[in-house]
Amino acid sequence: MLSFYDSARFGRRDFLRVGGLSLGGLVLPELMQARALAATQQLPITDKSVVFVFMHGGPSQIETFDPKMSAPREIASVNGEIPTSLPGVTFGSSFPQLASWADRLAIVRSFTTGDGNHDIKPIVSRHTSGANLGSLYSRVAGANRPHSGMPTNVALYPQAVDDSTMPAIKQFGDFESAGPLGGGFAPFAPSGGGELQDNMKLNLPMTRVDDRRSLLTGLDQLRREIEAGGILESYNGLRQQAYDTIMGGVVDAFDLSQEDPRTIARYDTAPLMRPETIDKKWNNHERYADNAKSLGKLMLLARRLCERGCGFITVTTNFVWDMHADVNNATMEEGLRYMGGPFDHAISAFLEDVHDRGLSDDVLLICCGEMGRTPRLNARGGRDHWGRLAPLMLSGGGLQMGQVIGRSSRDASEPASEPITIPHLVSTILHTLFDVGELRLRTDIPREVTRAASAVTPIAELV
Repeated sequence: MLSFYDSARFGRRDFLRVGGLSLGGLVLPELMQARALAATQQLPITDKSVVFVFMHGGPSQIETFDPKMSAPREIASVNGEIPTSLPGVTFGSSFPQLASWADRLAIVRSFTTGDGNHDIKPIVSRHTSGANLGSLYSRVAGANRPHSGMPTNVALYPQAVDDSTMPAIKQFGDFESAGPLGGGFAPFAPSGGGELQDNMKLNLPMTRVDDRRSLLTGLDQLRREIEAGGILESYNGLRQQAYDTIMGGVVDAFDLSQEDPRTIARYDTAPLMRPETIDKKWNNHERYADNAKSLGKLMLLARRLCERGCGFITVTTNFVWDMHADVNNATMEEGLRYMGGPFDHAISAFLEDVHDRGLSDDVLLICCGEMGRTPRLNARGGRDHWGRLAPLMLSGGGLQMGQVIGRSSRDASEPASEPITIPHLVSTILHTLFDVGELRLRTDIPREVTRAASAVTPIAELV
């Protein structure tokens, strides 16, 4: 038996059971019956989605969006600069496609993460009560959409689209943490062992599907039996609706094969870098290859989930932006050859796609890491940890784009204007997802959520 339930909005006894359909044993879920109830309830949420691309390892503020080419050589961008569609604004030259989209971006040059520690503090930190930002959202919106069963909070790692990649790097922080909100609001994380559609796991407590293959294996068998026997002809409309929800919306959302091959090719970053071209002297060379193989498809999957009602999506690569030029990590110049092209390609493909589909105002894209890099190159040609300034890029969500926010010091070591902090970013995201005024009035909203949304104001220039 396969079990699902929406622990956010209905009790632990409200769940869906899909049993022996070949025997006519479909038990109609309260989840489906609750559609009418959901229609009468006004939740303090918007109809927008957030895709948070976490650049794990700490990207350089200089080589990305603040090149400092007039600074001394040991400070200036090692990859030079490239003009953008914003007059007088340049990016590091590894990002030509993003440069052409600059009029649809907001670049923050005064963003500070506070310290140079390897962790995941922009997305899981004390500012979010130890929960993934998406868990704050799903605690209000519900763990799943009542009308479709779609998870509202998803975490995508490379193995979600390519089982040959390494497992998710979690020793520096758990992207799936729900903090004090409870495990029922943890991100749904499809990954591992074969094609995504053969491994999707709907990890909705109380009854986790421990075998990642069991959900779709069971559904595939049920589909064959139902289609062969015409069983649903005798079912009422609500039972047909329940079947269509499970068989259609959720499963199909995670199936990239349903996309136009031309769209898949537009996103695909794998052809940009063959594994054999990556210098094996770096211990992390497999992570560079994993990033190239998966990042584009992860962004395509994120777009599909946004279209189908997912509210918050975490996309993270395998700790690849840590460019110390040591035994583990490449130099800045070489590391950008491995990382710049796939990032530029995948993120610009996403921006183009959501724009062409008329979704730009409905989807807020965030790109940042846990820190920046030291203003001066080290003796080996790398940059080390730096918490006083970090790159931050945003796009869409109905916010004010086509601007550079804030200024950095001449050596890109700290903000030269009012700092933008993680709480400002968190507030901006939650104001995009929530009607915060209504949120404050609700007595059934946990204080962890209202505190994160209200502790500081959103980034003023964006709203």
